[in-house]
Amino acid sequence: MTSQLTVNIIQVVLLIILGLPCLYIFIFAFAGLFYRQKRYPAPTKNRKIAVLIPGYKEDDVILDVAKEALLQDYPATDFDVVIIADSFKSETLNALKSLPIKVIEVAFEKSTKAKALNKAMEQLDNSYEIAVVLDADNVMEADFLTKINASFEWDFKAIQGHRKAKNLDTSLAILDAVSEEINNHIFRKGHRVLGLSSAIIGSGMAFQYQFFKEIMSTAKAIGGFDKEIELKMLKDGHRIGYLDDAIVLDEKVQKAEVFSNQRRRWLSAQLHYFRLDFLQSIKHLFLKGNLDYFDKAIQFIQPPRILLLGAVMILGSGFLVVNFLLYPDSPLLNVWIIMMLSCIMAFLFSIPRSFYNRKTMKAVFSLPKGMILMLGSLLKIKGANKQFIHTQHSAKKTR
Repeated sequence: MTSQLTVNIIQVVLLIILGLPCLYIFIFAFAGLFYRQKRYPAPTKNRKIAVLIPGYKEDDVILDVAKEALLQDYPATDFDVVIIADSFKSETLNALKSLPIKVIEVAFEKSTKAKALNKAMEQLDNSYEIAVVLDADNVMEADFLTKINASFEWDFKAIQGHRKAKNLDTSLAILDAVSEEINNHIFRKGHRVLGLSSAIIGSGMAFQYQFFKEIMSTAKAIGGFDKEIELKMLKDGHRIGYLDDAIVLDEKVQKAEVFSNQRRRWLSAQLHYFRLDFLQSIKHLFLKGNLDYFDKAIQFIQPPRILLLGAVMILGSGFLVVNFLLYPDSPLLNVWIIMMLSCIMAFLFSIPRSFYNRKTMKAVFSLPKGMILMLGSLLKIKGANKQFIHTQHSAKKTR
């Protein structure tokens, strides 16, 4: 076997491994350019909404978050803010109980978000028609519940709101915010344009209440409960909508350790559910035509976008030099160029214009650090879905 043949085989293998995820994100990134938020139908009624906010040791932020949650233009009689308090200080609980909200105290030997939500819904009555799930650092814009209520005139069991950055005060936070918007564009906007379900994120999402209560009662996940119920929904043929203009502000990570732990938890959950559902999703695709379910399983094996970009640029640049110097007639030279350009274009399509500024350019220089952190998370994912990994939040004023 000649050296050129060996090099070409290596290139073809790498082009397939990197090219398929590049093609995937390019298709949906391009489709996302054509997303237009549907006009809301006139609501037939104000549905009663439970705003469920589970928190674990979130004493620093929960009081402000609870107060912010009350500032909705939706009628106060038609929604309840429910704080699910796990391991809070007594003074925090007393302060929360002074507000016009519901406080449900929970305690577990091993805490999880799924357990907290289930315990709360066991204690709440069944008068609610919509469940909105937030994280303990989330802040809804004032019209969020109004838009959620109107959106349930459509035929969806679940709706994902637009989660965007609350803070852009560090380079890592900016990269985290950009990553979130890229995912919003590809996995929510792009998917809805092509008739597929939006991905849900774990917060800033809404469900038909009884449906959510039933499906959550079957959730066993320690980490990644949203992925578990998302797969169950899509497997059963339920659709998930997306509201780009229904905004929930979310705190972006500022510390490398938090970034690594968060990504480690996400990656572990994705790999876990890919293993569980991939073969079933193929079966449902061919026997039932369930493309939504198959697409979701495929999403879970997609490499992290930041690592994909890094791998494509580093390997692409390296093989461009090799081919140009040693094998200038190789057709693979052009293939690498096309793949690199398609990957870059997918990212450019997906990043909102508001991020094209000096701060983002400065944050770009932190990309190598982000890639190293993500790679480290990928190498340490074993067993992460079997333990509760808490993301600690800090106080961030938004008003």
